[in-house]
Order: sequence, then structure tokens, then C-alpha cells
Amino acid sequence: MAEYQETREYMVRTQLIPRGINDPRVLDAMRRTPRHLFVDKSMREAAYADSALPIGEGQTISQPYMVAVMTELLELHGDEKVLEIGTGSGYQAAVLADLAREVFTIERIADLAARAEERFRELHYPTIRVRVGDGTLGWPEEAPFDGIIITAASPRVPEPLLSQLADNGILIIPVGSRYSQHLLKVRKTETGLTQEIHTPCVFVPLIGEHGWTPEG
Repeated sequence: MAEYQETREYMVRTQLIPRGINDPRVLDAMRRTPRHLFVDKSMREAAYADSALPIGEGQTISQPYMVAVMTELLELHGDEKVLEIGTGSGYQAAVLADLAREVFTIERIADLAARAEERFRELHYPTIRVRVGDGTLGWPEEAPFDGIIITAASPRVPEPLLSQLADNGILIIPVGSRYSQHLLKVRKTETGLTQEIHTPCVFVPLIGEHGWTPEG
């Protein structure tokens, strides 16, 4: 993982810390995770740039800052069981695996899921499990989850995901229109749900029964 180590440190120092990412565990995970191995070889020199990058199938790998802020909002301490919706390249799941006990990740596009699973094997991430399917339905047989992170934009929080969130669990999702959203942080408490609105963002749409239809 030493390759690009200085570049990762520069990314943390110039993109993350100045924007308010201050959880030392998240910063260390961003320093360790080899983002360049989750993009096509032709894009490796741009892997640590302050931008999203295409990964095929109309999908993207989120900019490093967005990965870091969503991860920090989950408030992980190390013993959590986390569900990710939208595996994509697998980079976000790899960052989560550095910070949580187990990561379950769902991808609706089979080719992307297969490529991500191969990366996890090659890079030795044994605590990540991958499923192909409709992420808006969650992974009920593995519920409840201490954290749920949705890496695609939805018009609302999918109800099945809320039902699979553990007590005191946190769910992070971009909510809004297809072209403009804010990150929403939902916490399940003894008295119900609390919500906080965070940074503006633009994600690819969450396609599924409880998200957007492919046609919009």
C-alpha cells in the first residue's frame, strides 16, 4: 500500500482537513486505502484528485472528500456492522472495512459487483461481503445494521433501510432531486428518528423499488 502514499497524504492535508474532516480514524483510513487501485489503470494518476471519476456503466467513484464526510458522519468506532448501498468501484466499502467490524455492500449492476469483489480478494478485505440486487430493499437477513450508507441519490429514505437500522444506528443518504441533493443523517433513537441536513452534493440516482425508476 506504500505506492502513492505521499499523494494520499497530500490529499488528506489539502482536501480533507481544510474542509473540516477531523476524525483521526477516518483520516488514517483515507491515508491507507489505495484509491488508485479502485479506478481504471488509465485514470490512476487522477485517482487522488478532488473530483469524482467514471468507473463505467454510467457510475462514478465519489470524490475523496465526499467519501470522507459520509464516513465521518457514521461515527464508527470499530465494532459496527455496516451496510453500504451502491458498491460501485468498492472504494467506499474498503474505507469502511478499515473502520468497522463487518461491511455488507449491495450493487445492482452485476459487472461492477464482480469487479469490486475481485478487488476485495486481491487486496485482502475479508470482512466485506457483496450482493447483487436492489439496494433499496437492503439485506434483511443480516439486519440490524449499526450504520447504513447509501452512495446514490434518492427522493426519500427507503423505508426498508430504516427498518434494518439498529437502535442508536446512523443512516447517511443523499436526498433531493436527481440532479441536486444534500446529505441527510438519520439516527434511530428510543423515541424515534432524528434528522440532520449536511453538505450539498450530486450523486448518481438510486435505482430501485424505493428509489428512482431507470426512466426517472
